[in-house]
Amino acid sequence: MTDIILCGCCGHMGSTISELCENDSSVNIVAGVDAYDSGKTAYPVFKSFENLDRKADVIIDFSNPSVLDSMLSYAQNTHTPVVIATTGYDEEQLATIKAAAEKVAIFFTFNMSLGINLMCSLARTATKVLGESFDIEIIEKHHNQKIDAPSGTAIMLANAISEELEQKPLFEYDRHSKRAKRPKNEIGIHSVRGGTIVGEHEIIFAGTDEVVSIKHQAMSKKVFAAGAVNAAKFLKGKQNGMYSMEDIIQ
Repeated sequence: MTDIILCGCCGHMGSTISELCENDSSVNIVAGVDAYDSGKTAYPVFKSFENLDRKADVIIDFSNPSVLDSMLSYAQNTHTPVVIATTGYDEEQLATIKAAAEKVAIFFTFNMSLGINLMCSLARTATKVLGESFDIEIIEKHHNQKIDAPSGTAIMLANAISEELEQKPLFEYDRHSKRAKRPKNEIGIHSVRGGTIVGEHEIIFAGTDEVVSIKHQAMSKKVFAAGAVNAAKFLKGKQNGMYSMEDIIQ
């Protein structure tokens, strides 16, 4: 049994994870942390980590970047591993996560979907074969309530591609403001926001007279919830350090 503290428990993803855990006898949510208590959870909800008086094997975080400092402080003080599934962190916060991993086990990825992480691996392979002679573009689509753009997943894919290129590319987010031909060492990253799109990512390798496309579409938030719960099971009892979906895939 893996005992879980669910941060962001009353949000959309928190509710999805709660439902999933109810049907999984190998996990148990002992408490939630959320500034807003919906009153619909089967476990106690605390407004902040400062008020939390419970302990668990793992924290799953699907909340907001503003919660990061208090959550990591609790995790380090109680030696509780953390699965971080929140997106929208700035560079300083990413550095804070990396530093915290020296003191506690942290599972961090920009996307909890197994399929997306496989897509990332395929993108690396495609870049090794095509990258130097094909233009590369990334298109990501999400619902109209998503705040950050581009998505953390799009950046993760772009970084994976960049690592396989001899010349490090420039990420272009705002091409419409320029009147110039596309330079070779550029990866265009384009964001679409509309309706209730759960998440769609496509990498386009455009060459002379041919185009190769790698695409992933999430049909439900359940794929992210399942990934987070599996990550929590994996992280239980792990030594200090940074872990990712690649560790599970391997």
